[in-house]
Amino acid sequence: MTAHPQPTLLAVFAHPDDEAFSVGGTLTHYARRGVRVVLACATRGEAGKITVPGMTVDDLGQQREAELRAACRALEIGEPVFLDYHDSGRYERTRFDDPLALMNVNPLDIEGKVRALMEEVRPQVVVTFDPHGAYGHIDHLQIHRATTAAFFSTGHLPEGGPQRLYYTAMTHEAAAGIARMGQNLDPLVYGVSEGTVAVRMNVSAYAENKKAALAAHGTQTGAESLLGRMTPQEREAMEARLLGTEGFSIGGTRTPIPCYPLRGLFDGVPGGEGVDTP
Repeated sequence: MTAHPQPTLLAVFAHPDDEAFSVGGTLTHYARRGVRVVLACATRGEAGKITVPGMTVDDLGQQREAELRAACRALEIGEPVFLDYHDSGRYERTRFDDPLALMNVNPLDIEGKVRALMEEVRPQVVVTFDPHGAYGHIDHLQIHRATTAAFFSTGHLPEGGPQRLYYTAMTHEAAAGIARMGQNLDPLVYGVSEGTVAVRMNVSAYAENKKAALAAHGTQTGAESLLGRMTPQEREAMEARLLGTEGFSIGGTRTPIPCYPLRGLFDGVPGGEGVDTP
């Protein structure tokens, strides 16, 4: 049997800043443990909303690409990989007529790109959005579907393909907290029960990395953003959740689960021995 390569984690998300909010601390944790961390971003966030009053940007996609590269440096991981699709936008910014907007792309085509990346990167562990795409964004749902499908269609690759697929997991309590801060979502739909969370990563040691990564996404974290409009009390509560713990549920596995909850994303994964030991 072919020897496993360096322990590798592949994270697949839709827009610049998705990584900082949901998995930033986890990415830094594993990078410091010697894991090769690869972040794939489907778009450059071209249809995002600039949240800094009075700020104008000639090319928002180019600007947000630069922001993501800065965020990756803050998280101590390598340069991001772009899948070269376009941001679908939301509300009045929705790009119905853009053939490269994720919402208009055949999911099988997206799956093909993600599958090719898995073949190139050869990760043991893959992380992506939960089935509701965090808060229902169509691009998040497309990437969830494509990455899940690619996981299941890559078992023939060397070492048996990726061994474990995880979804970002927000508990009912956390979803309720976000709902109270202005997001129109049902916590019982967009959140998960405590028992669904298979891995809880304590990322408090990487709070400064995560803060720096969030700050790097300056066009998205200005005064008119959700974070920017929060009261000091709301922001404190949000930061306690964002900077303390990151949760994951199991989307798929090709290897036995040694215990539950797991000690980390590589617990029991061939090729990741020792990564999650104290």
